[in-house]
Amino acid sequence: MAMRQCAIYGKGGIGKSTTTQNLVAALAEMNKKVMI
Repeated sequence: MAMRQCAIYGKGGIGKSTTTQNLVAALAEMNKKVMI
């Protein structure tokens, strides 16, 4: 199985944490293994 890495960059206060939480939640619902 291939491993993919996703990086979310940007300056402070643009919603990186919110985007990361939503992405991880969506992947977990699809039974994907996630690590943040």
